[in-house]
Amino acid sequence: MSNVSSAPEAPAVPHPESTVAPAAGLAQPLGAGVVTALVGFTSAFAVVLSGLTAVGANAAQAASGLLAVCVTQAVGMMLLSYRYRMPITLAWSTPGAALLASTGAVAGGWPAAVGAFALAGVLIVITGLWQRLGNLVAAIPVEIAQAMLAGVLLPLCLAPVQAVQSSPAVVVPVILVWLVLQRVAKRLAVIAAFATAAIGSGISIAVQHRQLDFAAMVPSVELTLPHWNWQAMIGVAIPLYIVTMASQNIPGTAVMKSFGYEVPWRAAMTVTGIGTMVGAPAGGHAINLAAISAALSAAPSAHPDPKKRWIASFTSGAGYLVLALGSAALVTLIAAAPKGTLETVAGLALLATLAAALTGALRSEQHREAGVVTFLIAASGVGFLGIGAAFWALLAGLVVRKVLTHRD
Repeated sequence: MSNVSSAPEAPAVPHPESTVAPAAGLAQPLGAGVVTALVGFTSAFAVVLSGLTAVGANAAQAASGLLAVCVTQAVGMMLLSYRYRMPITLAWSTPGAALLASTGAVAGGWPAAVGAFALAGVLIVITGLWQRLGNLVAAIPVEIAQAMLAGVLLPLCLAPVQAVQSSPAVVVPVILVWLVLQRVAKRLAVIAAFATAAIGSGISIAVQHRQLDFAAMVPSVELTLPHWNWQAMIGVAIPLYIVTMASQNIPGTAVMKSFGYEVPWRAAMTVTGIGTMVGAPAGGHAINLAAISAALSAAPSAHPDPKKRWIASFTSGAGYLVLALGSAALVTLIAAAPKGTLETVAGLALLATLAAALTGALRSEQHREAGVVTFLIAASGVGFLGIGAAFWALLAGLVVRKVLTHRD
């Protein structure tokens, strides 16, 4: 991984990527912004809910956490895109949520998890202000970071297979729709899978005459006083920080650079770190620079003129504010849905990320053993001393890599 350097705080002038069409109006970037918000939300909200629930959140706290990350990333991207006139898109940390799902209950329960979220935000802010810490994270070997992520994702990606046994009537159509859309319209595959799951769940709820708690569908914020203990700091905060930086923030700057934009590193880390800290008491785990979805607002399809694409990111932020209002309703519907529905959507959404992580982990033949060791320990979910498997996987992978490098 390349070193992180502090980018200039003044907005860079993007290189012209295409001939600017004078007639292009606001409809194009506005539409791109709406699509960015819808794709980002529907493709990964299930992962966020799974992660928050796994580390101890109840239904109301999980809904509050989803609302918190929606609002903090929305405000953050609106501020950054308007200030720097760049399509700077933010997202919640999907790999971070997957990490939480694999970590499970932590010592100290939900308050300790909230404390870990806040600490991760502090570390992100420090990264923006102190270049050496950013360089240290960027120096983690790519095969180790990707192997840890792949191990974290594996149990989640196995969930659709397991759910076929428990709820075949709902899960099988979801998988089939996802597969067909992968062939004809890949970008819409996860959205279509979610829509199919919603329809199937609705039919199941109606047939079985289940009662929905409509009062619980009203969006609300559930505040939790953070609690700090060393197990949560080492087992949750540090891996959450590392996976967010290595899998989101650093790749996010590279994606933006490919479209001619130099992200203001210090400002971006400060905004996302403070946003993470502010959202933590409400259950938000982490926000960061978008990586994959960043292209939806930064590409020429958002607007022929690179100087006007910031409108797409600003619109995406406004879209997330609207979507945040539906967080409680989603959690209520999912609670009444057949077993395995949420896990199926989350697993399908993460398959592409798992494939990319495995490719990165095993690409280097010289360090393949270290990558495999890291992957297996992370996938095992087995922790020690109250610290989750992700931390031990990272530590073991670095040790094995060092030992075998000396051998060679």
